[in-house]
Amino acid sequence: MQTPSSPSVPLRTVPHSAEAERGVLGSILLDAAGDSRVLDLCTENGIIPESFFTPAHRLLFETLAEMSRAALTIDPLTLTERLRALNRLDGIGGSATIQALIDETPTAAHAEYYINIVRQKHLLRAVIACARDAERRCFDEAVSADLILGEVEQQFLGIADRREGTGLTWPQAITNTMGHIDRLFSLGPGSVAGLPTGLKNLDKKLKGLRSGEMIVLAARPSMGKTSLAMNIAECVALGKDIYGRPMKGDHNRPHAVGVFSLEMSTESLAMRMLCGFAGVPGFKIDQGLGNIKNINQQLTRAASELGKAPIYVDDTGGLDVMDMRARARRMKKRYKIELIVIDYLQLCNCREFAKQGRQIETSQISGQIKAMAKELNLPVIVLSQLSRAPEQRGDKTNKPKLSDLRDSGAIEQDADVALLLRRPCKAQGDPEFDDARLAIVDVAKHRNGPTGEVRLDFDDALTRFGDRADPGTSETADLEPDPSGDL
Repeated sequence: MQTPSSPSVPLRTVPHSAEAERGVLGSILLDAAGDSRVLDLCTENGIIPESFFTPAHRLLFETLAEMSRAALTIDPLTLTERLRALNRLDGIGGSATIQALIDETPTAAHAEYYINIVRQKHLLRAVIACARDAERRCFDEAVSADLILGEVEQQFLGIADRREGTGLTWPQAITNTMGHIDRLFSLGPGSVAGLPTGLKNLDKKLKGLRSGEMIVLAARPSMGKTSLAMNIAECVALGKDIYGRPMKGDHNRPHAVGVFSLEMSTESLAMRMLCGFAGVPGFKIDQGLGNIKNINQQLTRAASELGKAPIYVDDTGGLDVMDMRARARRMKKRYKIELIVIDYLQLCNCREFAKQGRQIETSQISGQIKAMAKELNLPVIVLSQLSRAPEQRGDKTNKPKLSDLRDSGAIEQDADVALLLRRPCKAQGDPEFDDARLAIVDVAKHRNGPTGEVRLDFDDALTRFGDRADPGTSETADLEPDPSGDL
């Protein structure tokens, strides 16, 4: 249905202030003989050539910025000659325009006021452009409303980011870092910098899951990567380790977790987590085995505790990564989530780049997930498939490498931490093939810490991981739950 234009709606001028634009340019010229303070103010406030609505003003500012970057002297004469050399002088109205800017600007003292007006008008124009683009997209029948909403939210957030820089000054960063170090010292030995995983051996290596980091957990199918990710999510959400013991320090509280399950339904995840938490193998429920009364009591007790965990699952299949970012933002705002789990990367889409090949699309997806971790300032665990290369190399252990990450090398590049999970019992030639409970997590990349292997215990029937002693140490492994947490 066509919407007729209303004759009662007056034509409106796009937001801009030619006077303020001229004031900024005049202030730059008046100040240039000094310390270029006005140009520095422009940079600090995000003023770019496109901030100027009038084409001549845009061209003038672009030229002035270029001269400043090249450390060239700026005055009316040098600016005129520079414009002439670049064939831009006629585009700004000739040398008379430059002199007029100086004559119209009484002092550079009001430059900050002029800059703010130019910045505000530029933001308003950006909002209008975003709204018009959204309106145009709404008439495209091939595009879903959810996708448009995600795109619009992302665009508006981009505009909002232009308002003020959110970066810390260097002294602030140092002060905050020292505060963080003091807090770790106060917690004593064994403390972690980020959210604990609930697995002692893994936390020793990672020192927790750090805000803003993208943690890639990769494995071949049926190795238990979903189980490991959800075990970690459970521990974080309950504020307890894998054996039900309270975490140390300020981690001894529930932390909300957001889960994007692109493969399993929410009900399937809940069933798996509940059975593992209760210590009841899922096959006993499926086949009606065991003492039904006792099993039901165990499940009921487990449900009463696990049901309180602040875990929020979105099981929408085939999710576009931009839509996922928008949903993650809403989760953060609504539920105050402190960790995100994505299962798994290869099931995400990026419609904008889908036609350019899976490798390019996967690169974009990986980059967007990394950007999401940084934007929301929380750790993101993203699961990933590995290629068949480990099985084809002829290595009896089928030990994976970073280069085995499927579809794109960008995943390896974007990851702050890369965990490669394998189970020796799945490789017949492995020297530890007979150890059915052994799981090995290779910390193959760790931007802020050591790499190396972590040995874990895995109960296949319960899809539950645990700690085990490292070879050659006297340390005993926690293979059974603490009595206080026994269900």
